[in-house]
Amino acid sequence: MDWMEEALEKCLNKIERNITEIGEYFPQVAYEGRYNQEDKTFWTAGFWPGLLWLLYRESGNTAARDLAVKLEEDLDEILDGFVHLHHDVGFMWLPSAVMDYRLTGSEQARIRGLKAASHLAGRFNQAGRFIRAWTDEVNPHSKGWALIDCMMNLPLLFWASRETDDPRFYHIACAHTDTVLNHFIREDFTVPHIVSFDPYTGKKIGVISGQAMNEDSAWSRGQAWAIYGLAVAYRETGKKECLDAAKNMANYFLSHLPSDQVPYWDFRSKPELQWVKDSSAAACTASGLMELSSVLEDETEKKFYQDQGKAILKGLYDHYWDTSEHSQAMLLGGTVNCLKKRHINVPIIYGDFFFTEGLLKAKGKKGIF
Repeated sequence: MDWMEEALEKCLNKIERNITEIGEYFPQVAYEGRYNQEDKTFWTAGFWPGLLWLLYRESGNTAARDLAVKLEEDLDEILDGFVHLHHDVGFMWLPSAVMDYRLTGSEQARIRGLKAASHLAGRFNQAGRFIRAWTDEVNPHSKGWALIDCMMNLPLLFWASRETDDPRFYHIACAHTDTVLNHFIREDFTVPHIVSFDPYTGKKIGVISGQAMNEDSAWSRGQAWAIYGLAVAYRETGKKECLDAAKNMANYFLSHLPSDQVPYWDFRSKPELQWVKDSSAAACTASGLMELSSVLEDETEKKFYQDQGKAILKGLYDHYWDTSEHSQAMLLGGTVNCLKKRHINVPIIYGDFFFTEGLLKAKGKKGIF
């Protein structure tokens, strides 16, 4: 058994064990090998169901399917309650309801996905051609904010457009992507976390550091969201600008990796903070590189990005796999928010998700986004 098969087997075994250990909760981060119980309104609520659906797809494990459906039903309170929803509905309902529909044909799951997509489309600011970040509840100053994270929510709109044969979803996703291409990406192919626009005129005001070290730095998970999201945007639109941007951002990411293949939380982190890593950024980028490889026609380029994605996955497995026999987590060394000292160098559920998804893609399987 090679390292990739071994790593994937361990991932699937851990998901299966966590069916009873995590159960009907929505985890985000783990301490001492145990995942917390996050509020179901939080944006990470889709990743545990997503892991369960990946296990079901690979093994036919009905307990994983049944728990994933129950979690999806639990999220109806949030979906139908509306007021707590914001731009991250793609992260929440793509790995849960949309994946359920793809695998089981559930009409109720399809409707949930379309509700979430309609909400996301409804957040579109026509003046600035962007999808608004958050809500006043999360940040009262965010009416004109757009986040690089939202590139990973756009696949929900592309899916809804195909599913309903309604181009409105597609046009909104394309418009937001154009705004990212025009207003986020710097000359060195890094991105800020947040770009602020006047919500009434649409004029760009400036950038906001968000979870990055400062306005001019390169938050590694933001780079990961952009690489993966732009690869998907190219897959869905065929727009060469998306492909070029994804490759250039991937090249920046790869050329600035430490030897263990896992970036600092910010590529321009101060030396005294370079002990803070982010394995979730590495895992997301690895899966994104597999996505990028899959849409390329040039065989040399295709192999290059696939090999680089596999190298990151191997670095994660060799140096960050949680070897504790009873741990619920897969990857150590994830960081949620360094500046606010929130969950530094700990397992994060979306790191586990993208690691598993990346391994499956490396074996020729499709991802969720």
